[in-house]
Amino acid sequence: MAIACRSLITSLRSSTVTRPGISQVRAFHATGVSCAPAKHVPPESPGNITDPAEDPAQGGDGFLGALFYGSKQAKEEGLVDTPSGQHSKIVGRGKYVHEKITHTVLPSRGPEYAAAAEAYFSALKERSAELGGVKLTGSWETTIGSVGDFHHILEYEGYRGLDETSRALRSDPEMRKLLAALLPHITSREHQVVSEFSFWPSSPPRDSGYPGGGVFEMRSYRLQPGKLLEWESAWRRGLEARRRFVQPVGAFFSQVGQLHEVHHIWQYPDMETRKSTREQAWSVGTWSETVQEASFISSLR
Repeated sequence: MAIACRSLITSLRSSTVTRPGISQVRAFHATGVSCAPAKHVPPESPGNITDPAEDPAQGGDGFLGALFYGSKQAKEEGLVDTPSGQHSKIVGRGKYVHEKITHTVLPSRGPEYAAAAEAYFSALKERSAELGGVKLTGSWETTIGSVGDFHHILEYEGYRGLDETSRALRSDPEMRKLLAALLPHITSREHQVVSEFSFWPSSPPRDSGYPGGGVFEMRSYRLQPGKLLEWESAWRRGLEARRRFVQPVGAFFSQVGQLHEVHHIWQYPDMETRKSTREQAWSVGTWSETVQEASFISSLR
């Protein structure tokens, strides 16, 4: 299978990595604001997703209470039919935009970076109302793939919200100071504005019940220009088949920054389950046919 970027990710709690998870990545759960363990909720079956609370803190422990945060309204708007027109309007949800931030960290500075990231993103979550309504949706450390990369995803109330948050962060002395504390540990930064696919709304906050949060896998594909509709059409069909075995967590396509990229994320209890789940999915004709349709992928990384 052609894959532009594959990673497994795990989440972090405070400055300690606790979850295996994308390229392989670990997700961050690092706030001191909500440290009590999340109430256990049995894993939900596909098609039976519970609406999340408006406040991401209600989704679990840590400043990343859920792998992906989405408001109740956003979940209700998830699967919609959209008239033909501009590609991004056809395949995307439209109202909410997300920012995917990637930090490459010096190998010797992982713990220091984790502590600084906890301080910055905790403040961002706590002061959301003052900072344009930004929501912290997820954060991970890569453990297989581009080791040393840390990924963070923020949610905004459209581009207006993105603009308001950007202005607020530039003029806020405390947030500028917290950001400055991150920079010495970073060798490079990449920001990408992405939107959710309408057929694949982000998973609501919940406790999966998996040991340590389980394993998260992120896959990124670089598409040929103009091929977004073909990719969406093929993968919409294939995912309906794969949902029988595993519930997708989220899927995004890029709009600003590196263009022609799509990212999708899955969650498994562990690597052994990932292996068996993928084998089961390959037994379904629709999924295997979808994977074969790779002519619209231009490169892998």
